[in-house]
Amino acid sequence: MKNYIKLLRTKFKKNGIDGYIVPKNDDYFTEYSKINRLKIISNFSGSAGLAIILKNKNYLFTDGRYTIQSQIECGKNFKILGFEKLINFNLFKNLKLGIDPKLFTNTQIKNFFLKYNKIKFINENLIDEIKKERENLAIPFFSLNKTITGEGTKSKINKISKYLKKNKSDYIFISAPENVAWILNIRGGDGPNSPVPNSRLIISKTNKILLISKIQKCKKLFKNKILKKNEFLDIEDLPKKILNLKGKNFIIDDKSCSIFYENLIKSKFNIINREDPTYHLKAIKNKTEIKNMINAHISDGVALTKFLYWIKKVNKKKITEVDAAIKLENFRKRNKNFLYPSFDTIAGAGKNGAIVHYRAKKNDCRIIDKKDIFLCDSGGQYKYGTTDVTRTICFSKQKKNIKNIFTKVLKGHIAVATTDINKDNVGKKIDKRARKFLNKSNLDYAHGTGHGVGFFLNVHEGPQSITKINTVKIKEGMILSNEPGYYKTNEYGIRIENLVYVKKSKKNLFFENLTLAPIEKDLINYNLLTKNEKNYLFKYHLEVYSKISGYLNSNEKKWLASFI
Repeated sequence: MKNYIKLLRTKFKKNGIDGYIVPKNDDYFTEYSKINRLKIISNFSGSAGLAIILKNKNYLFTDGRYTIQSQIECGKNFKILGFEKLINFNLFKNLKLGIDPKLFTNTQIKNFFLKYNKIKFINENLIDEIKKERENLAIPFFSLNKTITGEGTKSKINKISKYLKKNKSDYIFISAPENVAWILNIRGGDGPNSPVPNSRLIISKTNKILLISKIQKCKKLFKNKILKKNEFLDIEDLPKKILNLKGKNFIIDDKSCSIFYENLIKSKFNIINREDPTYHLKAIKNKTEIKNMINAHISDGVALTKFLYWIKKVNKKKITEVDAAIKLENFRKRNKNFLYPSFDTIAGAGKNGAIVHYRAKKNDCRIIDKKDIFLCDSGGQYKYGTTDVTRTICFSKQKKNIKNIFTKVLKGHIAVATTDINKDNVGKKIDKRARKFLNKSNLDYAHGTGHGVGFFLNVHEGPQSITKINTVKIKEGMILSNEPGYYKTNEYGIRIENLVYVKKSKKNLFFENLTLAPIEKDLINYNLLTKNEKNYLFKYHLEVYSKISGYLNSNEKKWLASFI
């Protein structure tokens, strides 16, 4: 890493810059990417971060989830600061900082940098010149039929075209690959944990499309007549194609359309900045998608329950956090529809559980002790559905204060699950319900309470979320996580996470659990629970038992029945 920083600095003079900015995202702005330039230069492996390398000092900006992790991974070589410090940070005043224009949006640059320093666009990425990570072109895109997605491609394109006409625009540039995936009902293998197809899409107000990618990836789509040759454009030919398109107005989404592509489109068209309508359209899952997600969660619940029983009641060996993660994945692999994890499993024992997005490594991990609290956050990509679940468990009797905190987290979890969505219909209102019991004891957690989840796509999806600031209206068909927690540095971490979907009965909206796995009863102080909360737990575990017990052996079944 130090050598990479030295090599990067040797390029400053040639490019006329005082420093270089390295974001976490690739040029598709996906959360998880096989290309991770930030990790190359800093060793930071979190999902949100940005490094600034100067001639004599290095800075890493991240959020509260990674406070501990960032210090461990790169604190010796970087000064660690929160993202909020990036705005008007006088240290960079009057410095000329280099960026790759394919990795930043105009909004990011305006908000964070242009107020106090000069930015120089450098089209050749300087990290790639040091260490190049190439995109894998061997994994082709594939299509999902209507029986899986519940809605055909023509219907989705028509919705986008109507949006264009309403906004008096000729075209829209769909720059987020997960949105391309949803519109065209295609998936790929370009994400490490998500079936995203690295691609972009142009849709016209007359329902014409141009899928922009590499031809190697689209051969299966051509062969199966999902895509016509005149509906494809190689990414290298985009500049020429833009100049030949007829029209006046072009919609882009500045959350995922880079400066490079915005400037390219701007050379011929008037730019209209709008949020890509696909985000809201795909956030509301149809009945077929919900049905598939329910089935995926039954499979996932079986695997997780078998794992929980094994690690608590069967395993007698000393195992590491990595051993536990591998064992859980092996339980998932028993299901023929399981493809791969939806993110790298977080398996944190004892003090490692306090690192919100901890990643155990084979040569650097903890042996799980009987006295430890063990936090396991994991998920899977299935045919067809995406799962994400956290359970915190123990192996011996715990102190009363730990049980009290776990119970307060549980009370927040139940408060979210039982929300009257007609009344509390936006994320920030629901977030207050989750934190209420911890806040009474002046306790809190430095992450959101819930995020949206994609259908056989990204495990993190917007625009809906349960956070202190989110104001997106919660609607029928949306899927969110429900995951309050508490983390005591150098001691333990607690998080309880289920996925839920929004269901409607008559005129009432409410959350229905997707996740089916027992919640650790040995960490609950039942004296702190109300009668309604105890009833909720009883009904939840009864539902878990009724849906997955048929897939368990007699010992597992008997153990699961003890939660009712």
